[in-house]
This record gives sequence, structure tokens and C-alpha cells, in this order.
Amino acid sequence: MMSRDSRRHWVNRIMLGLSLAAALVSMLPLFLIFFHILSHGLGSLNWDFFTHMPQPVGETGGGFANAIMGSLILLVLACAFGLPIGIFGGIYLSEYGGRKAAEAVRFASDLLNGTPSIVVGMFAYTILVRPMHHFSALAGGAALGIIMIPTILSTTETMMRMVPRALREGALALGLPYWKTLVYVVLKAARGGIVTGILLAVARIAGETAPLLFTALGNQFWSTDLKQPIAALPLQIFTYAISPYDDWHQQAWAGATVLIALVLLLNIVSRLFIRNRLAGKRS
Repeated sequence: MMSRDSRRHWVNRIMLGLSLAAALVSMLPLFLIFFHILSHGLGSLNWDFFTHMPQPVGETGGGFANAIMGSLILLVLACAFGLPIGIFGGIYLSEYGGRKAAEAVRFASDLLNGTPSIVVGMFAYTILVRPMHHFSALAGGAALGIIMIPTILSTTETMMRMVPRALREGALALGLPYWKTLVYVVLKAARGGIVTGILLAVARIAGETAPLLFTALGNQFWSTDLKQPIAALPLQIFTYAISPYDDWHQQAWAGATVLIALVLLLNIVSRLFIRNRLAGKRS
């Protein structure tokens, strides 16, 4: 008969095995997506893809130069809309928010974080596109900026709360005003974590398509006018993927490869920020 210690030993090994299997299964979809996209998209990537405009229907070749530029413009606009609100909101929650006010803001932020991106797009369409009477890069950037806000707000609050209180007290004891203590001491100490949150937020919105369908709309031509429809990688991938042309399908796979590479790069950079911050604290 198996002893009690042996039974506990085997139960422990079985549970560890099941946990490892569950962890591997959770990563399997990610690896399958990466493999599928890379196997279809790498063959279509070349210099022309990054530097040439889309070709008309029936002509082969061309690239996504306008979509790449459009995505960069939309990301910059989204940061211009989302960063100030997210960072100052996080500062308020960390330093000034009363209990009830802070709970209300956090609750609203959580609701916004769980709101489907297509709903955010419809909201931006109602308050920006309809009054302006046309789709635009500004409306697209605003929609993406709204999606960024909850991530940046919660990251800023968490990182500022992690700064030791002794730093604040030391700066105040030396005669610094409170706002200077926040700017030059607390924010400086928390900047690594805040930058990480910003990178994760940018990585999240880089592949958003639904809100751009209601706001930026897309553009087959080169356009950097913020008041006009603008091309974007997710929109161009969507348009090419649902087309009946094999050449456009290959271009869509190449675009998906570039997009997922961008998201992967932003995640790696953010992880390196976290690792460097932890290494700095240990030293």
C-alpha cells in the first residue's frame, strides 16, 4: 500500500505536469498564428513593399508605403490624444484623488478598458466624423487615443504608488514645492514603468481595425493631410484580404507580417524596460 508521503509526492508531480501542459497549450495558439502569418507573408516581403504605392487592380507588384506612413501618423496622433489624459489621470489618482473620486475614475477606466473597440469607433464617428462631415486622420487618432487611456492611466498610478514615500518626504524636507517633487522626483523614479505602459498601449492599438473603419476610413493614395481619410496597415490588410485577387492576398499576408513584427518589437522593448528597471532596483 502506498504511503501518505508517496501519495502526496505523486499528486504533486501530476499537478505540476498538468500545469505545465496547460501553460504549453495556452501558448500554442500564439505560435500557430505566428507560424501561419510568417509562412504566408515572408515570401511577399521585399523593398518595394515598404517604398511603393499600391498598384491598381489587375497590375502586380506595388507596396504598402502609404499604409505604413498612415499607421505611423495615426499612432503619433493617438499618443497626442491619449498620453496627456492617461498620465495626468494617473497622477491624480495616485496623489490627489479622494477615495470616492478615485474609485469612480478607476471604475470608469475599467469599463472603458472593456469596451469593444468598434463601440469606441462609433463614438468617435458620432462626435468627430459627423460634425466634420468627413472621415479623417484626426478622428482615427482620437479613437485610438481613447483606447490607450485606461492602460496608461492604471500604469501611471501603479508606478507612482510604488515610489517609496521617503523620496517624497526627503524632497519636501529640502524645500521643493509639491509639484516639483512630483515632476522631478516621483515621475522621474516611475518613468521606466510608465514608458513600459505606454509601449504596451501602443502595441495594443497598432493592430486595431474596427475603430478606423468608422473614422480614418482608409485611402488608396498617399495622404498626410490630417483632415482627410488616411491609409493604415490594418485597414489595408482588411481591404486586400477580402478582395478576390491572389496578388492582393499575398500583399495582405505581407502586411500582417509587418504588423505582427511591430507588435512583437514593442512588447520586447517594453519587457526590456521592465527587466532593466528590476535590475537597477536590485543593484
